[in-house]
Amino acid sequence: MSNIGEAVGTLAEGALYARAVEPKAGEDGHTHETSCLNCGTALVGSHCHRCGQHAHVHRTAGAFFHDILHGVLHFDGKTWRTLPLLAWKPGELTRRYIAGERARFVSPMALFLFSVFLMFAVFQLAGIGPPTDMGPPVQIGSDEATDKARDDLSDLKQARSKMSSGNPAAPILDAQIAGLEKRLGADAKPKPGDKVVLAENKKRGSRITTRYTGYAFFDHAIEKWKANPGLMAYKLQSNSYKFSWLLIPLSVPFVWLLFLWRRKFGIYDHAVFVTYSLGFMTLFYVVLVLLGGLGVGTGVLLAAGTFVPLIHIYKQLKGAYGLSRFSALWRTLALSFFIFWILFLYIDVLLVLGAVD
Repeated sequence: MSNIGEAVGTLAEGALYARAVEPKAGEDGHTHETSCLNCGTALVGSHCHRCGQHAHVHRTAGAFFHDILHGVLHFDGKTWRTLPLLAWKPGELTRRYIAGERARFVSPMALFLFSVFLMFAVFQLAGIGPPTDMGPPVQIGSDEATDKARDDLSDLKQARSKMSSGNPAAPILDAQIAGLEKRLGADAKPKPGDKVVLAENKKRGSRITTRYTGYAFFDHAIEKWKANPGLMAYKLQSNSYKFSWLLIPLSVPFVWLLFLWRRKFGIYDHAVFVTYSLGFMTLFYVVLVLLGGLGVGTGVLLAAGTFVPLIHIYKQLKGAYGLSRFSALWRTLALSFFIFWILFLYIDVLLVLGAVD
């Protein structure tokens, strides 16, 4: 499937997930019923007081295609009330939603799901993703590598035989000889801490390296990366948006730590804060990618990608939790440090998921 096809599919999938979280489309139109078409209750007003369905439903082809666009694009009154506040007054949006203004705004989870899938759809169109041209590393067991290693070993041994025992270079050659003999040994097994090349690109001179851990599960994942790095990179990309929701439970404990002594703020408050914040960040990076496609300079994009998220976090913290400037500032700096750990944990989870057969 082409990048365009995958992007459209990803966007539609995200819209369907978002609508499943917040299903409020396609239930009003021009029919005139006296009882609810869903549960049969006599209607009083514009909604069924028993199940909540709209009194009138669509029954035209035009209305059906309107529902498709509405469901995919997710554009309604809630969206236009939510996005401006999310961009300019995120703290107010977070505080009002927590306080109970739910009908006026898109819920944090619906916004997050749609924005994440939109981001990956745009990334696919822009060709942004993990490298797919990384091949498996050259293994010592291959004929070419084995022959070269044997030639090197022979040269080293010949050079060593010409050295006196007191030569300062002798220990270095001995170590190199021992290493090659070990690599050429049929029963050689990696030990914890041994460096290993997972994938490499000879044309670009780039490679991905790690070290064996000594734990069977993780070392099995390392072997899978070595065997087929292209497949593992695809799994990493696929899992990164399918399991993007994991960023929320991974982030909430770190935000909770920032308010450990402020008992009036609970886990729910932090979850709303995190989810709206992640929704903004994904939409913001979509905008950056689009601006890059229009020719905006890399320096401008990097500056915006660095400072705008920090300013947004500061404003959201200050407004959502009613903090002073100083309190919001130090928490912003602390949270920016925590973000690296959150991403580190998230990538580790993705790598583990990719290693599962």
